[in-house]
Amino acid sequence: MAGKRAARQNEGGQQPAAPAAADDAAVVVLPPDCRIAAQTALKAELLGVLEKGAIVVLDGSQVERADTAALQLLVLFRRELQARGGTLDWRGASEALNEAAGLLGLAQILELPAAGLA
Repeated sequence: MAGKRAARQNEGGQQPAAPAAADDAAVVVLPPDCRIAAQTALKAELLGVLEKGAIVVLDGSQVERADTAALQLLVLFRRELQARGGTLDWRGASEALNEAAGLLGLAQILELPAAGLA
């Protein structure tokens, strides 16, 4: 499942999460700065893929910073996707994402892979 990140940039100069269709899955690349300031763009991307497909792949390998708001959004997204009969897979999760989720007790709920694993 190869998805490519869009070359667009948001107001902060960072690339937003970009969904890309890969086979029958929608791929969302989480931004390196996955904190509250990026939540509007990330929420819009997640809502878009939620409406499109039953299989969603999140790529968290580039996340350098994550806060409680981002992880709460991901938990809610996972629950809603599951309620709609969808499946969430991970392409990868950075050490920062795994650490933040682990501190909040959300790594198991999100079914995160080990840092750097696809």
